[in-house]
Amino acid sequence: MTDPLTSNEAQEAFWKALKSSNTGMLGLDRPGYHAQPMTAFRDEEIGTIWFFTRNDTELARDVAMGQSAQFTYGSKDQNVWACVMGRLSVALRNQAIIDQYWNPVLSAWYPEGKDDPRLALLRFDGAEGRIFEIVKANITGHTPDSGGTADVRL
Repeated sequence: MTDPLTSNEAQEAFWKALKSSNTGMLGLDRPGYHAQPMTAFRDEEIGTIWFFTRNDTELARDVAMGQSAQFTYGSKDQNVWACVMGRLSVALRNQAIIDQYWNPVLSAWYPEGKDDPRLALLRFDGAEGRIFEIVKANITGHTPDSGGTADVRL
């Protein structure tokens, strides 16, 4: 068995995994609301996660004034899993953020490019969550080490 996972170790594992594999499920924290796949872009300086969306989507309309939200994440290698609660809001248009994270995949969603009037930025400020770091079993037939779990305040 491994030693218990500390909050700092859990956060470090989450941010590292999110940087290399950045798609998770984002949704408002309210009954009947379904999460949807979104690509997350972490602003390391302030700990905010940015999402690009169109301003005519249901999520952008529903979150306009700021809402409690949940971001659920599983790393590509399936070693890090997280469920983070926080505040989601539509951010003022920030050209620096758009320029920083713009890529060919994003450009496919916005025919008018970075200046597309339908482009909206969602800002997710995580507050707390639970992070699971899973250590996979090896092929020796021994009982696997299950890794660790830590509650975090972001």
